[in-house]
Amino acid sequence: MSKATPFLMFQGNAEEAINFYISIFEDSEITSLTRGGTEGSVMKATFTINGQEFMCIDSDIKHDFTFTPSLSIFITCDTEKEIDELFEKLSDGGGVLMPIGDYGFSKKFGWVNDKFGVSWQLNLPS
Repeated sequence: MSKATPFLMFQGNAEEAINFYISIFEDSEITSLTRGGTEGSVMKATFTINGQEFMCIDSDIKHDFTFTPSLSIFITCDTEKEIDELFEKLSDGGGVLMPIGDYGFSKKFGWVNDKFGVSWQLNLPS
């Protein structure tokens, strides 16, 4: 196996989500984007967040499921400013699963679902 890549399936808003993510995370970029299927939809895209590659698509098939917090993206932050800003931006229009706080296993931790339904755990180690 050469690598494992997180794969996100959206239903019509993949490009909006990608642009949101690369706007709030430093050292992030779209590395490829192919449109197809329904006009404006993403057939396949790759983007990076601080060197970590992600793949995503817009599904032309409607599903009765979406993202769930049982699988989340875990971000280790470097500063309090960074965790506070990411928490605010990612939770805007989404939902807070665990407010930022000291839960004993971390100096500062928060868990959110963003406005696209993707779950993020934000951690500031001790």
